[in-house]
Amino acid sequence: MLSDLQTDLIAFYEKNKESLIREWERSIVISKGDPYKEKIRNNGIAIFNIILNMHKMTEQELLDLIHSYAIEISEERAMANINIGDFVYNVNLGRTVLYSYFSKAGIPWSELQEEMNRINFCFDKFLYYAVTHYTEAKNKIIEEKTMFIDSTHQDRLTLLGQMTSSFIHEFRNPLTSIQGFIQLLKADYPNMKYLDIISSELDQLNFRISQFLLLSKKELIGKEKEKFNQNQLIDEVLNFLYPSILDGKVKIKKDLIENILLVGYADEIRQVFINIIFNAIDVLTHYRNPNPTIEISSSLEQGTYVKVNISNNGPMIPAELSKTIFEPFFTTKKLGTGLGLFVCKEIIEKHKGELTCNSTPEITTFTIKLPIVSGGYEIK
Repeated sequence: MLSDLQTDLIAFYEKNKESLIREWERSIVISKGDPYKEKIRNNGIAIFNIILNMHKMTEQELLDLIHSYAIEISEERAMANINIGDFVYNVNLGRTVLYSYFSKAGIPWSELQEEMNRINFCFDKFLYYAVTHYTEAKNKIIEEKTMFIDSTHQDRLTLLGQMTSSFIHEFRNPLTSIQGFIQLLKADYPNMKYLDIISSELDQLNFRISQFLLLSKKELIGKEKEKFNQNQLIDEVLNFLYPSILDGKVKIKKDLIENILLVGYADEIRQVFINIIFNAIDVLTHYRNPNPTIEISSSLEQGTYVKVNISNNGPMIPAELSKTIFEPFFTTKKLGTGLGLFVCKEIIEKHKGELTCNSTPEITTFTIKLPIVSGGYEIK
């Protein structure tokens, strides 16, 4: 049963509802690109109608209705991509306009206190439900966009893998023939100039081809894990890169634990060492440092993994780039593919390890961690 005050207020709301809406509309904030701006008036009417009928419902019925409208409207606001602050402002503006009309109702403020508490309850609950769902809806939109971006990247990598596996093998056939003829020329003409340089350049080309093949993952079929010596592998890499080391006048310092045997794909781990060390040489060659140095050290950490640090005293990697250097297609080189460090990270993680980078103004260090099993480590 409605009280006389409630009956008078309902009649007052009915009489002034259109004026309330118009005054509210004149002051609200509406974005020009809002696709739902034509519905904002109807949304305002819906909220005022809740106030108009709140006396006729139980508290639970009132909460259910408020929740329903809040979800619907906040979903629209999220899809419209508007500032949540504008939305909250518009809702509270409706509350302010409503209160301003109370002075015209001719009812003492002392008698309106309970009514105002009920109105505040409705507005506060509406804002709580709406803002909460708005946040959830925005997070969902962000997640969907992220998934789409990830899917696009994956599709791009899949296409790249299909392309590389179909035509890069065609590159290796003549490359192998050329390398064979170089060896024959060395045997027949041991004093012929430039054969070592040609051979070195062919090795570099073969290295780049291997990067693409590793990315396509086609080369893993039929491959077997093997046991190999970590230090011997590093020495092979340094010998392979010796012309570049010599040309860049780079000093190499080593502090390696002896007799670390690893179990996995030696050619892939070799790719990681070549890529990281060659990148360091390239940086030092282009950076004016009077004493360009690369330090390679290893240690056993907590008895569970071997850690290899490859450090150089070149320029610091900016903080904003350090988070993206392992992403595919990211490069700062004019002719870079942006796949080197991405492939390295893929290889190390496939070997159940971790590849990280830490850069300061004094030194940049790439750290490779691999789990240890019985004096080495093993891929499960």
